Amino acid sequence: MEKCDAMVDVGRRRFLTGATLGAAGVAAATMLPRAAEAATPSQGSALVTYPANRLGNVQDLVLNIPLEVGYPDADAPGVLLKLGAKVPGGVGPDQDIVGFSTTCPHKGFPLAYNSGDKTLNCPGHYSRFDCERGGQQVWGHATQNLPQYVLRVDDKGDIYAEGVDELLYGRLSNVL
Repeated sequence: MEKCDAMVDVGRRRFLTGATLGAAGVAAATMLPRAAEAATPSQGSALVTYPANRLGNVQDLVLNIPLEVGYPDADAPGVLLKLGAKVPGGVGPDQDIVGFSTTCPHKGFPLAYNSGDKTLNCPGHYSRFDCERGGQQVWGHATQNLPQYVLRVDDKGDIYAEGVDELLYGRLSNVL
């Protein structure tokens, strides 16, 4: 019987040694990404830039009517909107022009614009995104806000998209 007790003790010792080494390994692994982040200069946002792409002209827009566009490429549908009041991320003379992806970040369903409350709505799981508040999710299953375009208007009124502030649905990163 003594051998049996000794084997249990050896088993416990090995288990505790292994558990301690495993915990130390996990602790070290969690510290490595933070050390790498500290070495990388922070830009302050998740903005991923793309080459500038002309999406339209200020004169192409009608108040509260979406203009369909594709950005950063034809496989990424979106809209430009003139909302009629200054909004976050808005450009143009009244800072009321915004652009968004129209693919739901939850499951990729196409979004539809509701001019009554200025939201983009998903028919799949009913997520709703407020266009007057930078695409903020206001309802539904989505776990991120709607990707908003970083826009610029030149002196001729041409509207250019130069980046996206969230991950586009279906892409592992926002790299073309």
